[in-house]
Amino acid sequence: MLLALLLPAAPTSLTGTTIRINSAALSYVSDVGKAPLQQALKVMVPPFLDQSGDVHLPIRIQILDVHVPHLDLKFIAGFGIHLMATANFTIKVFCIPEALELMMPVALTADARVAQGPIRTPVVSISSCSSNFSPASVLGDNNSTSPELLILVQKHIRAILSNKLCLYISNLVQGLNVHLGTLIGLSPVGPESQIRYSMVGEPIITGEYIALDVNADLFLLGQPITLTLDATPFVLPWPVGTRGTMATMGLSQQLFDCILLLLQKAGALNLDVTGELVTRQFPKPMPIVLKVHLGATPVVTFHTNNATLRLQPFVEVLAASSNSAFQSLFSLEVEVNLSLQLSVSKVKLRGTTSVLGDIRLAVAASNVGFIDVEQVHALVGTLFKKPLLAHLNALLGMGIALPSVVNLNYINPEVFVYEGYVVVSSGLFYQR
Repeated sequence: MLLALLLPAAPTSLTGTTIRINSAALSYVSDVGKAPLQQALKVMVPPFLDQSGDVHLPIRIQILDVHVPHLDLKFIAGFGIHLMATANFTIKVFCIPEALELMMPVALTADARVAQGPIRTPVVSISSCSSNFSPASVLGDNNSTSPELLILVQKHIRAILSNKLCLYISNLVQGLNVHLGTLIGLSPVGPESQIRYSMVGEPIITGEYIALDVNADLFLLGQPITLTLDATPFVLPWPVGTRGTMATMGLSQQLFDCILLLLQKAGALNLDVTGELVTRQFPKPMPIVLKVHLGATPVVTFHTNNATLRLQPFVEVLAASSNSAFQSLFSLEVEVNLSLQLSVSKVKLRGTTSVLGDIRLAVAASNVGFIDVEQVHALVGTLFKKPLLAHLNALLGMGIALPSVVNLNYINPEVFVYEGYVVVSSGLFYQR
């Protein structure tokens, strides 16, 4: 709750992102979750008071090790996740005359509800939990302990563990919730701009996946920007992407439109280009500067297996005067279409561009009379196109953070372009 108060407020808007965690991800979580579960189940067992003799002696009990050979997770449609696990407890009983080691198997089951938390992140809570104990077996060849005492010791251990195991599982889940809370962290988009993701409603849970509808809040200089968005909600079809993958993420065209608008507002797409100009009007080489400013928001378009980006920059051509100041010669309205290739690295969506077709331009204004558009076109081709692509690809190569939590990366990702949206199919890797 404190974190929610510290974060800058943002207007609610639907930028159209859906994350599906599929059944394959549960198998991965089952594998990586065994070690934390084993650690969580190492509970303290108080001494057992032996009342069989004349003197009541406390018998110290220690859990030496917990091994979880089996952990299985399944989706419960409309609710959350069902957990089934088996754990083998190695227990040392410091009785007289000789210490005793026991192996006690336990079967654990629990149902966990997955919901939207107060700070718009996923929250997991244990709704029901039970433990079923099997008879303990004595390790080694110790036969000095009386069967009656062994029965009483097991009864004591079961009473303690049955009260504590579910509590410790619940504590483990609370630690998971802290980790899931990092979804709402701010990530840089470009200079002086950030993006923050958060859930916009309760998760949708089926027997195949859990789906989170996620909104992107955009910030410029620490302040939220207000976006005019299409009210039509983004719906990710099922199935889509790579079959059997751990995570499937749908990114609507509206999300890309908003990010490009943010970059434009931040001035990240503007650039200055220096060079020399040789034309009929300026027979002597002279230093010039091309100031490229994007007055219009870039337009991204997605068709099946094809992504394009249209830029309409305003280019002002300036030349150095005798006092080393720059004076405006003329200005151009330019339109250029780019092919956009998308890829994912760790938790970032990256892009590279290349020019499609010819660059179209028109003279917007001139302070030097008539401008030969054909000669200017050659100028644009040599001084404008290459620096523009280098600048744009450097910016897009930095990557836009995708929804993620700390220490969790996307691996072996595949990017698919569909009509009006992009899908990322990926494995998941948790880095401790």
